[in-house]
Amino acid sequence: MPHQINKSLRNLVLLAPLALAACSTVPPQEAFVPPVYPAAPDEPRFIFERSLRYNSNVEPLTTAKKLRRYATGEVDDTQGLVKPYGVAVHDGRIYVTDTVQRAVIMFDTKNNQYKQFGTETPGQLFKPVGIDISKQGEIFVADVSARHIAVFDLNGSFLRFLGKKEMFKRPAGVTVSTDGSKVYVIDTGGVDNQDHHMLILDSQTGEHLKTIGKRGGENGQFNLPLQISSSADGSVYVVDKGNFRIQAFDADGNYKFSFGTLGRYPGQFFSPKGVSTDADGNIYVVDTAFGNVQIFNDKGELLMVIGQRGQNSAPGNYMLPAGIDVAEDGRVYITDQFFRKVDVYRPISLPQNTTTE
Repeated sequence: MPHQINKSLRNLVLLAPLALAACSTVPPQEAFVPPVYPAAPDEPRFIFERSLRYNSNVEPLTTAKKLRRYATGEVDDTQGLVKPYGVAVHDGRIYVTDTVQRAVIMFDTKNNQYKQFGTETPGQLFKPVGIDISKQGEIFVADVSARHIAVFDLNGSFLRFLGKKEMFKRPAGVTVSTDGSKVYVIDTGGVDNQDHHMLILDSQTGEHLKTIGKRGGENGQFNLPLQISSSADGSVYVVDKGNFRIQAFDADGNYKFSFGTLGRYPGQFFSPKGVSTDADGNIYVVDTAFGNVQIFNDKGELLMVIGQRGQNSAPGNYMLPAGIDVAEDGRVYITDQFFRKVDVYRPISLPQNTTTE
């Protein structure tokens, strides 16, 4: 027996180097390299920073919470996006409309909080789509099913409704003027009517001030318009989806210019949906068919592209991108309905540890 034990030990000693050699051949896991846009050899301007999907993205799982789950058998309380559409950002808080949950989802990156609102009366939402936040800190949500604009404060408390059902057919997009006095609403209309236009309302009283456009392809007319965004200089940009273009108006609703044509090349559109602007007046347009965001200057000239169509939810891949917002610090937020996420891109010039604005 001792001879057999010694023989076994000797065999283990002889096999050990072979086992170690086998382990050394396993390739190390590659570190994640966030995509940048534009790609090399061009100088990068944006880098992927993070994705937001669940409450755990902003609410850390503390040791106390882990112990409580272990001791009480508390179930996982994961919450998250189901079908995100519009997005608006204010001081580290990311607000996302979710058409399936009939709510606005808030990711608070500064205070590590997650919240849903708009699910109870008063202020109950039915199909929230467009969203914007005024400089005064009021959240305006276009409810395409309830056919009005719902207004909340930054904590999600309901304030008031704007507009009446007889005023809209399908209010899908909303934005607020720079001074906060006016609200611009895009009515998508439908295939059976001519009510494809932009309405201007008083932001406090909801008084109907003006209607711009009707169904058509001429300057100032629309065909199934979707989203809208206002810029720092007061210009208003409308996604005129059925005409495959972006139309620009001044603060009073007067037509300025348009850009874009139907096509499959950069600078053209196939299914434009979301729009936003940055502090320099550049215009960001989401194209659902292309799975990307095209960035134009204030003259409608193409500057660059962010993202691409992809079959998985990897950073920079999109299947059904919908909404977009550019924060004051230059971060870009893009929603994708299919992958149920909000991707965040940071300007290369912005330090990585800077708090999301």
